[in-house]
Amino acid sequence: MVCPEFSHPQSSSPMAKPRNRSFWCLPDAFLVFGVAFLALLLVASFWSFFTPAPNFEPTVTDPPSKLGMNPVDCSESGFGVNLKSDPKDPTFYDDPEMSYSLEKPVKDWDQKRAEWLKHHPSFAAGARERIVLVTGSQPKPCKNPIGDHLLLRFFKNKVDYCRIHGYDIFYNNLLLHPKMGSYWAKLPVVKAAMLAHPEAEWIWWVDSDALFTDMEFKLPLERYKNHNLVVHGWPKLIYEKKSWTSLNAGVFLIRNCQWSMDLINTWSSMGPMSKDYEKWGQIQRLTFKDKLFPESDDQSALVYLLYTEKEKYYDHIYLEGEFYFEGYWVEIVGGYENTTERYLEIERGAPKLRRRHAEKVSEQYAAFREEFLKEAGNGKGSWRRPLITHFTGCQPCSGDHNLMYAGESCWNGMVKALNFADNQVLRKYGFVHSDLHDSSTVTEIPFDYPADEGPW
Repeated sequence: MVCPEFSHPQSSSPMAKPRNRSFWCLPDAFLVFGVAFLALLLVASFWSFFTPAPNFEPTVTDPPSKLGMNPVDCSESGFGVNLKSDPKDPTFYDDPEMSYSLEKPVKDWDQKRAEWLKHHPSFAAGARERIVLVTGSQPKPCKNPIGDHLLLRFFKNKVDYCRIHGYDIFYNNLLLHPKMGSYWAKLPVVKAAMLAHPEAEWIWWVDSDALFTDMEFKLPLERYKNHNLVVHGWPKLIYEKKSWTSLNAGVFLIRNCQWSMDLINTWSSMGPMSKDYEKWGQIQRLTFKDKLFPESDDQSALVYLLYTEKEKYYDHIYLEGEFYFEGYWVEIVGGYENTTERYLEIERGAPKLRRRHAEKVSEQYAAFREEFLKEAGNGKGSWRRPLITHFTGCQPCSGDHNLMYAGESCWNGMVKALNFADNQVLRKYGFVHSDLHDSSTVTEIPFDYPADEGPW
């Protein structure tokens, strides 16, 4: 904007020679205008040089950055990763030789994954702790009349846990390999998830009949830093008892690396996709005397690899036995009421644990709680919340179950476990199930902190 004092034309110089007005009137006008214009530019240039730029106070309509706030970038997720950037640099996704199928092994995966992360630097921060939880169920409706409802609630439970801890989750309900059904169906899904999520360090498989029953607990990943596979198991049962139940393959944490790709390739070679499938079933039964059924299964296959090739696998596999990485439901569900009361007793004496808080900061309260759980113990007989309750022997979809117990005990136990876990989530929303056996019951939680203690 030109200032008013510079908007008027300047008079001609007094030193100018007289001209014949009839002849010079038009050129004189141009000369006057030209001199005025040059003077205007000269003054304006000096004005802009010596005068600082205007500094206006921010208003409520200014962007967040001017108001001292962090700007909202819609291209980034809530975890600081750029979800809209996929550079044109070639990665393994551009390699026509790559395959998601089990039939075609993946080579040089560590280098391929590192190259992808180099081209997607926003995913590099925190990559070592990034987990994708993978689970699934059958492609068709359940035969059990309440099976689909139970599976929905089992899935909701996993979604709740992942939301609280910031994990991604993938639910698959298709057979990704036509021959790899039943308990073998997980392996093609896990391999596909590793390729689909190069940003994740870990893939966490959890069976459809397993649910989280400690919604605050977070895996101690630092403990597994030198291992590539984590399963619930016991070395003594593998190498001394030679039992096919010496570990449970229904829940496992596997590192997204070449070692794991090789393991999946070897592991799946004992499954139905192999021409030697029947032979592997015979070998497993001869090796593990407590295995009663003839088919080769994924759990026996993994135990067999650990037993026969200890030097190759044992140092890379962490057999977690210090807590319920997954726990047998029969020895767990009867203790939910006692566990609930013990945790409430802790909260009565610890105002900081009683404090209402946002769901997003639940992990902090889990850390607070640990100091009060030193005497709780772990595993069987403990009153600590089990991380995962696994309904081994109960099939919610088909309705089949181990003949050791009645089917109703399976379904009633599932409802109780689901409500026990759900209460831990609902508390952040101000409600709980008043009866663990009845999912329809709900009670509002009052804000009842003692006045002399305050929120802490």
